[in-house]
Amino acid sequence: QVQLVESGGGLVHPGGSLRLSCTASGFDFSSSYMRWYRQAPGKERELVAGISSAGGTTNYAESVKGRFTISRDNGKKTAYLQMNSLKPEDTAVYYCNALLIIRVTRFDYWGQGTQVTVSS
Repeated sequence: QVQLVESGGGLVHPGGSLRLSCTASGFDFSSSYMRWYRQAPGKERELVAGISSAGGTTNYAESVKGRFTISRDNGKKTAYLQMNSLKPEDTAVYYCNALLIIRVTRFDYWGQGTQVTVSS
């Protein structure tokens, strides 16, 4: 059974930090491209960060560059999103996503989401 389980969300003051985790099971995590998305109330889901299967390539949305860091530990089948200097506009539900391509078939797996609230 494929599962992605996020954790680490919560309430934090502006300028604070949180680290989100996404633990995978049921598929070949080390071959998957991992991404973090977020969705704020009334807004579309947006891509926040992505990391290649071996971790050598990362990319970020302009709004989080220099503040967020995506990483992964293939041995633990876990992806992380370290979020520093948080702003109220970072408030959203954060989702992890695994993209796996086997031959020509694309598999997209999603976690259930974790709430991040940045407020004083």
